[in-house]
Amino acid sequence: MKLIIGLGNPGEKYVNHRSNIGFKILDVVANNNDIEIKTKKKKSLIGRGDFEGEEIVLLKPQTFSELSGEAALYIASFLRIKPHDIIIIMDDVTLPLGRLVVEQGGDETAHPAIKNLSIALKSPDFVRVRVGIAGETMNDTPRKKYVGKEFEPMESLQLITIINDVEAAIRSITHGDIEEVTEKFKY
Repeated sequence: MKLIIGLGNPGEKYVNHRSNIGFKILDVVANNNDIEIKTKKKKSLIGRGDFEGEEIVLLKPQTFSELSGEAALYIASFLRIKPHDIIIIMDDVTLPLGRLVVEQGGDETAHPAIKNLSIALKSPDFVRVRVGIAGETMNDTPRKKYVGKEFEPMESLQLITIINDVEAAIRSITHGDIEEVTEKFKY
């Protein structure tokens, strides 16, 4: 069983923000696999189902992104899922729009939510699917302000391809050797 956590912020006003790419991707994965993300438990929305023969749990923390650890810990503990079986889908402003990097473990300070997740899970060894969200409009905009911006209309067209690429990466992670996947999607 894999726990797949999409990072994002709850509420209608955040739906199209760059920081909510994790939520957007989970919604598409859920839709493509007939999984409903609607069960409310411990500050989370959860969906459970089959992903091409692998049982998965999709988790959208309803805390703000940087406090996702509480929701992740509760569900991982309840379902007895180890950190190496957790996949985090996260926005990354250090990568150009659409670029994907998959890694197991890594820098805990690269994203505010990752440090919180590492502390809560008592391990940084979860898989990270880093999704590049930095467009041409970033320039010198501070990270916190930039992730709160919506995608430009032309960038929105790219989201379909980005989401399909992430779903393919998740498929590779759940059915393949993690070392092969990290090699294929490396920085």
